[in-house]
Amino acid sequence: MFPLKTQTLPHVSYRPKPFVSSSSAATNKLSFHHNVSLTVSLSVGSPPQTVTMVLDTGSELSWLHCKKTTNFNSVFNPLTSSSYSKIPCGSPVCRTRTRDLNIPASCDPGKLCHVAVSYADLTSIEGTLSTETISIASTKRPGFIFGCMDTGFSSNSDEDSKTTGLMGMNRGSLSFVTQMGFHKFSYCISGFDSSGVLLLGDTSISWLKPLKYTPLIHRTDPLPYFDRVAYTVQLEGIRVGRKLLNLPKSAFVPDHTGAGQTMVDSGTQFTFLLGPVYTALKNEFIQQTRGVLRVLNDPNFVFQGAMDLCYLVESTRPSMPVLPTVSLMFSGAEMSVSGQRLLYRVPGMVRGRDSVHCFTFGNSDLLGIEAFVIGHHHQQNVWMEFDLVRSRVGFAEVRCDQASQKLGLKP
Repeated sequence: MFPLKTQTLPHVSYRPKPFVSSSSAATNKLSFHHNVSLTVSLSVGSPPQTVTMVLDTGSELSWLHCKKTTNFNSVFNPLTSSSYSKIPCGSPVCRTRTRDLNIPASCDPGKLCHVAVSYADLTSIEGTLSTETISIASTKRPGFIFGCMDTGFSSNSDEDSKTTGLMGMNRGSLSFVTQMGFHKFSYCISGFDSSGVLLLGDTSISWLKPLKYTPLIHRTDPLPYFDRVAYTVQLEGIRVGRKLLNLPKSAFVPDHTGAGQTMVDSGTQFTFLLGPVYTALKNEFIQQTRGVLRVLNDPNFVFQGAMDLCYLVESTRPSMPVLPTVSLMFSGAEMSVSGQRLLYRVPGMVRGRDSVHCFTFGNSDLLGIEAFVIGHHHQQNVWMEFDLVRSRVGFAEVRCDQASQKLGLKP
C-alpha cells in the first residue's frame, strides 16, 4: 500500500541486529490467501498467538491491532504475552527518523513512543511502538519492532476486519525483511484460486523458469516525492498487442522532485499510471477492443476513484473475448498482462442483464499520487523475487497454484 503522499523523510542508518535462523540454508515457506489484499499467517508473542497480516512491499512499519473492537475479528492481545514490551519515547529507536517515524518523536501521556501511519487510500492507524517475539517456521526473532495499534480509520473496513495487521516488506530500517535479516524473498500469487506462497530467504527451485531481472533504482539525494526505501524499478514503455505506445522515455522517468517513480507494491490491488501514460494506454486499448467490448458510458461511475474505463458484459456470457495483451516493459524484463487480469468484475454492479467490468489500470492523478504503482493483481501467476543483495527484482511466468503444491503447501 503506497504511503500518503507527504514529504518523504531521509532513510536512516539505524539497522536492528538481524536474526538469522539456525540453519543458514533454510528457507521459510508460508502459504497465503488473497482477495483485495495478500494475507499471511504467523505467530507473535509468548505464548504464541496466530495473527493474519497483509503482505505489503510498499510499507515499512509492521503493525497489529491490539484493541478489541466490534470492527475487528482478529486482534493481538499484548497483555497475555510475557515477551511484549512498549518502547519509551526517549528510546533511540523512537528518535530515529524514518518514513513512518517523524522527528521530533511523538509521546503519549505515559511517555511512550506514539506512532501514526497514513496511507493514500485514506486509511490511518495509530498506537504505541513496541517490541515482541516473531516466529516464522524455523526462524524466531525476539525484540521485533512493530506498532501495537489501538485507534484508526479504514477506507475498507470489511476487508480490514478480516486481518490482524500489516507486514511492512520494503527496504526501510524498520521493515520486516530488514529486522528479520532476510536478504531475499519471493512470492507467487495464484490466478486460479485465492492461494499463494511466500518464501523468505534464498531459493533454488529446479522447475522454475529462468527469471528476468530488472535493477532496483537507488537515489541518495533527498527528494520530496521519491520514496527511497520502495522497490523502485524503471518502467521504459508499454505495448498493447504489438503496438508500442507513442510516448517519450521521459514520460516514465522521475522529475526533479522525485515524482514519477515506478514502485512494485504487493499492498495495492491494481496498477496505477501517471495521467499522460494512462490516457495513452486507455485510448489504445479502447481502439483495439472496438467492436469486441462495450464501453460503459457513465461519467458518474469511476471504480475505486481512479479507474474510469469500464465495460458492460452480458452476465450469461460464458467467457471473455480475446483481448490484446498489455506488456509493461522494464529495463531487462517485461511483465505481460493478459486475459482475465485485464478486466475486473465490479462486485454487485449490474446494469440490466449486464455486469460491469473495469480495466485494471487506473489513473494515479485521480488518486493524488505522483507515482507509477504496479499492484498485485498484475503479479498473478508471476514468480516475484526481491533480491536485496544484488539489488534487483526478478520475474518469471508460472502457475502459482501448481508452484504451491510442488513446494508442499496447501491452499
